[in-house]
Amino acid sequence: MTDIKDLLLSRIRDVPDYPEPGVMFKDITPLLADPEAFTALTDALAELCVRHGATKVVGLEARGFILGAPVAVRAGLGFIPVRKAGKLPGATLSQSYDLEYGSAEIEVHAEDLAAGDRVMVIDDVLATGGTAEAALHLIRRAGAQVAGVAVLMELGFLPGRARVEPALQGAPLDALLTV
Repeated sequence: MTDIKDLLLSRIRDVPDYPEPGVMFKDITPLLADPEAFTALTDALAELCVRHGATKVVGLEARGFILGAPVAVRAGLGFIPVRKAGKLPGATLSQSYDLEYGSAEIEVHAEDLAAGDRVMVIDDVLATGGTAEAALHLIRRAGAQVAGVAVLMELGFLPGRARVEPALQGAPLDALLTV
């Protein structure tokens, strides 16, 4: 696992003062542009889906779509996008959550998740944990079970894990990298 961690870290670019002064943005676009690194990431996340018995993958808007869709294909699972409110046509389930300043809302198509589904949530970064926590509530409200959450990287200096762990209800939270 050290080799894959080194490969992934070597393809993540630090962008200082983005999107505002004092923030060190972790840019994954160089990783996505490198077929070896992107394949290694996809394989590692797909293996977690299989290990945790997932039957579907949820990708969180927007970078979770980029990672989750190929992971679902690699693991032989269905892919479900969880979008910002107002982006999906038809009947949806929605979940509001608090941000540092204000609130947000995410949605999923009501018919895409059902009892018996075991859902793995995939995203690029676990930061404050609000979106992941909301997704877990949304999955359960749809009648499905949570297989776990898997992210490329966890920002260990932020409280995301502490926020998400109660909502996991014992399901695993896997971060390939902690920065």
